[in-house]
Amino acid sequence: MTPDATATFHGLPFFEDFRARHMDKLLTLGTEVQFAKDEIIFHEDDEASLFYVILSGRVALDAVVVGRNVRIQVLYAGEDLGWSAVLKQKRQFQARALEPVRVLAFEIATIRHACEANPYFGCAFFERMFTLVADRLQSTREQLAKALAEAKP
Repeated sequence: MTPDATATFHGLPFFEDFRARHMDKLLTLGTEVQFAKDEIIFHEDDEASLFYVILSGRVALDAVVVGRNVRIQVLYAGEDLGWSAVLKQKRQFQARALEPVRVLAFEIATIRHACEANPYFGCAFFERMFTLVADRLQSTREQLAKALAEAKP
């Protein structure tokens, strides 16, 4: 990745809690990928091997609840997507590009290897992941409560 490209990522929320050397290490592991508007990035229950950081655009996270599609959250540039891959789980939601989206994609096997090779990097990375999981659970709880309230006769 060029120095100009690396500088682009320094202001993104996902990277803000990383030390500069850890962020630089992470950036060397990613590959930029693009998705078109309305393209499905992944489906609920898919096997997960990629983790993403959104560089531009918006991504909808949806789940099927009580037979209907429920928007759990909309993610923006700088947010992470696909934590289930990091934890070796199937996808918890469907992710769809709401507009053209650019992401930095990471093979989870490569990330795990980097975490094992450098425990300080691994600790920083997994702290970020657990924060993401907690935030996503709270958003899910709120949206499910709303969906269930609307479904009552």
